Amino acid sequence: MPHNRINQHPILSIPDRDIIEFFWQNRPITAKLGETISSALIANGIDIFGHHPKDGSPQGLFCANGQCAQCMVLVEGKPIKSCMTKVAPGLSVMPLDGLPDVAHLSENGMVIPFEGKTEIEKFPVLILGGGPAGLSAAIELGKLGVRTLLVDDKSQLGGKLVLQTHRFFGATKAVFAGTRGIEIATKLADQVSEYGSVETWLETTAVAIYEEKTVGLWRADRDEYILVKPDVLLVATGARERSLPFKGNTLPGIYGAGAFQTLVNRDLVRPADHLFIVGGGNVGLIAGYHALQAGINVVGLIEALPRCGGYKVHEDKLARFNVPILTSHTIIEARGKERVQSVIIAEVDPEFQPIPGTEQEIRCDCVLIAVGLDPVDEFLKKAHEVGLPVFAAGDAREIAEASSAMYSGKIKGLEIAKHLGIDVPEIPASWLEFEAVLKSHPGEVLQLPEVDVVGDVFPVMHCRQEIPCDPCANVCPYGLIQIDGFDIRGLPEFSSRDGKNCIACERCIAICPGLAITLVDLRKDPDQALVSIPLEFSEDFIHVGDVVTVTDIDGHPLGRYPVNRLRTLRQFSNTLIVQIQVPAQIAAQVSGIQLVAGWSSSEDETDHFLETTEQDTIICRCEHVTADEIRTLIRSGVRDINQLKAATKATMGACGGKTCLSLIRKIFREEGVQRDEVTDPIQRPVFVEVPIEILAKNQQEDF
Repeated sequence: MPHNRINQHPILSIPDRDIIEFFWQNRPITAKLGETISSALIANGIDIFGHHPKDGSPQGLFCANGQCAQCMVLVEGKPIKSCMTKVAPGLSVMPLDGLPDVAHLSENGMVIPFEGKTEIEKFPVLILGGGPAGLSAAIELGKLGVRTLLVDDKSQLGGKLVLQTHRFFGATKAVFAGTRGIEIATKLADQVSEYGSVETWLETTAVAIYEEKTVGLWRADRDEYILVKPDVLLVATGARERSLPFKGNTLPGIYGAGAFQTLVNRDLVRPADHLFIVGGGNVGLIAGYHALQAGINVVGLIEALPRCGGYKVHEDKLARFNVPILTSHTIIEARGKERVQSVIIAEVDPEFQPIPGTEQEIRCDCVLIAVGLDPVDEFLKKAHEVGLPVFAAGDAREIAEASSAMYSGKIKGLEIAKHLGIDVPEIPASWLEFEAVLKSHPGEVLQLPEVDVVGDVFPVMHCRQEIPCDPCANVCPYGLIQIDGFDIRGLPEFSSRDGKNCIACERCIAICPGLAITLVDLRKDPDQALVSIPLEFSEDFIHVGDVVTVTDIDGHPLGRYPVNRLRTLRQFSNTLIVQIQVPAQIAAQVSGIQLVAGWSSSEDETDHFLETTEQDTIICRCEHVTADEIRTLIRSGVRDINQLKAATKATMGACGGKTCLSLIRKIFREEGVQRDEVTDPIQRPVFVEVPIEILAKNQQEDF
């Protein structure tokens, strides 16, 4: 198999899957059975899927979530999204160069035979989305015996949980804190399967909501279109990633964070050698750490704000690997003709404008965009419009962490049951307060006090920011770690009590989601401490007897010291605990181990011989409408986005404005036009593109 495959991972097992053959441009290439076409192509080193009909610029994968249309290819002559279509033996795939010729797809031209009325299913509850919120709601409804249909457009339940290899923050008992996202997805899916009243349809896309209060569902695995008439709808469709306007922003090799994690963590495909990250929220920080685990060099991360918005412990993970993190910086341009080869970044002023003279060029072959999320809420709005009783949970309601989405789904499941007239207790006010705790933003970064020596062996808590997290307090067998305050956002503290002290079980080290706990052991020698440090990398990278660089919490080297022991705990697999011998006076400062990562510095990579891009700043990815085209029309007096559509085709592409509409509104704001002055476009009645024959050959029943 090609070198783009990940054949070793510290967290993920490498499944033994059948190898199949399909055809790209009439040339046979291999794939793994069950993976998408886009992942199979990138695994084979193919990242250009076609060329845009307007300007001929190369097209490749961006979202990997069916929300844009940038990865379109021709499969057996039909234009399809390669990220949502599985590869099959013998499949013929061709690049989509320009507009496809689809006349041959119907022997009768545009005449599509009518095949009778569309099947209608009735359910008390329909849940759109099988992520943490939808699954949690389904579990509560299942417990009550409520007949529920849960649909998801992927082939596996769990939503974005299936991409998350790190341990989760939050509450251990309420939302599985201390457990990896991939494991939480399995736990929730298994719970749902226990309830016979909950039916699950995978590879099923919600297409539209109609005036008759029906929801159109396309079951792609059966090529079947069904109408569902629920008594109540729960929208748990999650979020879509925001695009970012800059010169060259649609070059192949520029991915949304979800697409990058899909390739690396779901499909075990290595799409890059040198990754550059735009965005210092949790999504960008976590994706950078996942890249390092996959053996990808992270050459830098920038954040426009003066500090990263994600959890400090996530930022600390990257700092310990010498990844440059530049705040108050933005991306100006991605360079390259056929694919990204470098980025130009610059420092920004307090108004977030680039400061002339601060530009830097950084060599990379992949750019990850992690600049925020927008709720997928079009189904929610349409349900309100037609009068269909509807609830929302998770990111479709409010962007927050997955732990909050789980708890949100739990609450909404009970609210729906109450709406249906089922006798359930009132939801306690404490539940709503706890939900607010789970979705709270991280607190200020605090200066930690000097560590008190508590006995001959004791844990050191390196977390210094109030975030909702309690696994360490729950895992200590003697309850010696406590979190002060009425909720779980306080900093944990260790103290001996009732004559009991730390027994060096190292469970707190292994379970900590932030890898922010170490253990100092002075029992053998009060002058030479043994420090146990968590590491989520393969044992192939470190061995007993190695001399390694240890760092403080900010990634500053403290010296090089020998590895004394390696071990894992059975109940906390895949977290390697590395014991290192260091002088006692620095033991409490030791926070991590520095493996090779960071800037490339070879001469051939710093020479400025790279190709410049011929592409402008694209706002509408489908129709390749530029920012300058939009600004010119706004400055001429246009205030109606429908008029912008007529003039430029912006929002009229296959995605229906999912990626560009928020950017167009942003340009209006930048041009000084108030929100209430702007007329929004008419919403497309079908939210997700499906073959026209699916809709045309069917008809709704009379109601």
